[in-house]
Amino acid sequence: MSTQLEHLIDFDGVPIETIHAIFETTEVMAQVLERPVKRVPALQGFTVATLFFEDSTRTRLSFERAARAQSADVMTFARGGSSASKGESLRDTVATLDALHVDAYVVRHPAAGVPRQMAQWTKARIVNAGDGRRAPPTQALLDAYTYRQATGRAFEDTRLVIIGDVAHSRVARSNASLWHALGAEVVLCGPPTLVPPALAALPGVRIETQLDVAMEGAHAVMALRIQRERLTSARLASLAAYTAQYQVNEERLAGAAEDVVVMHPGPLNRDVEIDGALADGPRSLITKQVANGVPVRMAVLYHLLVGKGSR
Repeated sequence: MSTQLEHLIDFDGVPIETIHAIFETTEVMAQVLERPVKRVPALQGFTVATLFFEDSTRTRLSFERAARAQSADVMTFARGGSSASKGESLRDTVATLDALHVDAYVVRHPAAGVPRQMAQWTKARIVNAGDGRRAPPTQALLDAYTYRQATGRAFEDTRLVIIGDVAHSRVARSNASLWHALGAEVVLCGPPTLVPPALAALPGVRIETQLDVAMEGAHAVMALRIQRERLTSARLASLAAYTAQYQVNEERLAGAAEDVVVMHPGPLNRDVEIDGALADGPRSLITKQVANGVPVRMAVLYHLLVGKGSR
């Protein structure tokens, strides 16, 4: 079976063999980044454009680093300094960039569905870096890869607990989809106002509002950032109230598996959704998640572009 991707918008229709092939390629790319010269010619001659209609630092820079490390040319688009700020439509923007021979777009947009719509307008490959409240699939890939690399535990024997502001989290949805596809059990936990009951319809997902119940037997615990900019008092009485009930700390890991690891997609509110000492401690994979962002995105771009043919 071919493991080449046409697009990476979400995980619908992506064979599990392709996911494992991306993980294997990530291992190779991680070795590249350990060399004195951290570059290979794998994507020489290709052009990758990053189109970010929302602010981003780590994700955009990570993708640009991933493209350049494979010798691709990189074009950076930011709405504030472009014709989009003058009223140019997204379709016209894509047409303009297509005329400059872009081979792949990395897109973040506040409206759900934009990356999938773009795939109808261009022959270039599309990577979804986040649309609305939907998937940023490369974040889920790097989270799952980091867990596999650090623990060696099979996903089929894994319980992942995601805790926090699930309602506003792209990361929760994307991780729930991928880890379930890999065979893990997924539990979403948080205050009832931050964990919409509709998410129980996601395949393989269980919802819990009691943290001690959610933690039982957990092998990986992922704390989500409390998105203060999106919250109202109707959803959360106060940060102090949230911390008192749902902060991930050593005491609350008591019911988890003995070898439980903790994760966070960042940026983290230290001592709010996760205890600072725990985030810096031996259970934490947070630094490894950050480090794995570049090789995972290198692998995704490689699978999208190498051997690309006409449609």
